Amino acid sequence: MAKTKRIGILTSGGDSPGLNAAIRGVGKAALGFHGMELVGFRDGFRGLAEDRRMRLEKDTLAGILTVGGTILGTSRDKPYRMVVDGRKRDMTDAIIRNYRKNKLDALVCMGGGGTQKNALWLAERGLRVLTLPKTIDNDVAMTDAAFGFDTALGIATEAIDRLHSTAHSHHRIVVAEVMGHQAGWLALGAGIAAGADVILIPEIPYDVGKIAQAIRRRSRHETNFSIVAVAEGAMSIEDARAFHAAEQKRDRARSKVEKRAARLELDALEAKHNGNTLRLAKQLEVLTRLESRVTILGYVQRGGTPSAADRLLATRLGTACADLIQEGVFGLMVAARGNGTEAVPLEKVAGKRKTVPLDHDWIQSARRVGTCLGD
Repeated sequence: MAKTKRIGILTSGGDSPGLNAAIRGVGKAALGFHGMELVGFRDGFRGLAEDRRMRLEKDTLAGILTVGGTILGTSRDKPYRMVVDGRKRDMTDAIIRNYRKNKLDALVCMGGGGTQKNALWLAERGLRVLTLPKTIDNDVAMTDAAFGFDTALGIATEAIDRLHSTAHSHHRIVVAEVMGHQAGWLALGAGIAAGADVILIPEIPYDVGKIAQAIRRRSRHETNFSIVAVAEGAMSIEDARAFHAAEQKRDRARSKVEKRAARLELDALEAKHNGNTLRLAKQLEVLTRLESRVTILGYVQRGGTPSAADRLLATRLGTACADLIQEGVFGLMVAARGNGTEAVPLEKVAGKRKTVPLDHDWIQSARRVGTCLGD
């Protein structure tokens, strides 16, 4: 008689709509179709390091498809750098011990770019690992889509839709900050869908003078309000140059002193970038003489009921993951590819980021409808 396979599941990184749908997809296929056993680890890799777990059974999975967040909890802890008793410690050995103690045949890790790197770290140390791509930023490499993005896109679009009426009524510039620290998919998609007049993304450093010029041009045509959708990581040309120079210093650094100096310079630039959207709004107010207001969407983009598209994607990826476990194939991310899925080696995913190509159709469409991209 074949041994029943025992599967561990954890969710890591920022929370995202669709995580519970993905847990359910893996779980129902593993339990009901393949006859496996499931155990969930709480709060990401920390739960596995501390052996905090819960049994996942049919009753546990019932009713979670439409629920936001994750029933397992999550954290941003890394296996090799985790704060324990006030000190940063490498908990890799503890994770490996608990993996073996729980007699796991596979570990499923759901998360974004950081989770893919952490999963590869564990796979290189002998654990049988599979991952699913999750992020509202849509920046996980080697997959057409990640669950969480479609829901966040809808939330951001609706929020910008609602800002149109107040901007129009008060003849204002309304600047809406959307999540996206290093990739502009969310701001670009929501900006286009909501008809933003200006869209600023990390991939295209902006010239505030050109933004102001575009807004004044609208005013001359008796359109005395503008909507600016800005990704949190969007930068001016000057700031982008400074960041690039600091990153080059970091990459060239050889000694500990040089590396620390480069890191401090980058930290200082990042600290300066905080509040950039507020400064941008003030600059535009001065240059255009139009009153400006800022709305920071923040964590509302992560919450709530996942969209139908995210539920479907999470279920597809989850069931495909269970099938791969049954086949005994590991060290892979289950990627979305067209209407199907594709198993991609973690080595091709970890440490990479999917940013918006400058020739992407969304950018070309935005330019053709007259949207200012800050350049």
